Amino acid sequence: MSWGRIWAVFLRYFYYFAKLDHLADLFYWPAIDIFLWGMTSVWIQKQEGGVSDLALAILTGLIFWQIVWRANYEITVNLLQEFWNRNLVNLFSTPLKRREWVAALFIIGIAKICISMLFGSLFVYLLYTLNVFSVGWAFLPYAVSLTLSGWFMGFLSAGIIVYYGQRVQMLAWMIPYVFAPFSAVYYPLSALPHWAQVIAQALPTTHIFEGMRQVLNEQQFSLKTLLLSYLLNFIYLGLSIAFFNFMFEKSRDKGLSRVE
Repeated sequence: MSWGRIWAVFLRYFYYFAKLDHLADLFYWPAIDIFLWGMTSVWIQKQEGGVSDLALAILTGLIFWQIVWRANYEITVNLLQEFWNRNLVNLFSTPLKRREWVAALFIIGIAKICISMLFGSLFVYLLYTLNVFSVGWAFLPYAVSLTLSGWFMGFLSAGIIVYYGQRVQMLAWMIPYVFAPFSAVYYPLSALPHWAQVIAQALPTTHIFEGMRQVLNEQQFSLKTLLLSYLLNFIYLGLSIAFFNFMFEKSRDKGLSRVE
């Protein structure tokens, strides 16, 4: 055995490892998992006498989070598909307008969200005999608000990706989970430390998940909470689309071909 060759191969993979994608695998995802499930576990342990309908609350939160994830995914990953296929320049050299491209992403995103939601809900029912539609008619406005949340996260990451290219492609999966620990997906807002609650209050997703649990646990629907989530979503969505357009124009000035 040659230790020189072994060291050379080690250095090859070590230098390859020192990229955003691989650093995320080592640090980012473990940190998110520890925060999310650690907070959930601590919250459950603090409940005296247990938590009513705990499984239903967690699984409903999980299904609802898939709406955010899918809405974000359809914007960012479809943009990345154009990079991977080296088709971005070809796409926007046609008469296709940017708003038409965005509208198409919205439509395909809504279609896939419906399919994913129906499948996930059916799977939960078959495995656990739990109905995630227990929130009743409130499910629809909550789902629409969560879709808006996923879109603003998608445009935020897409704006960075369209300028810096594939070297930051991991942001397509990372950015939504930046918001997840503060969105109170599996645990109530009160379970977060005070500094995290301040951040959480500014997120539309927090108000949606809090409203969902209020319906499940208390059978009370809060219109104020829902409207606040829509207000925040429209503000963030408008800002994120403006950010995406700004970064797209900057990238086009420097040449879109450089990011493929």
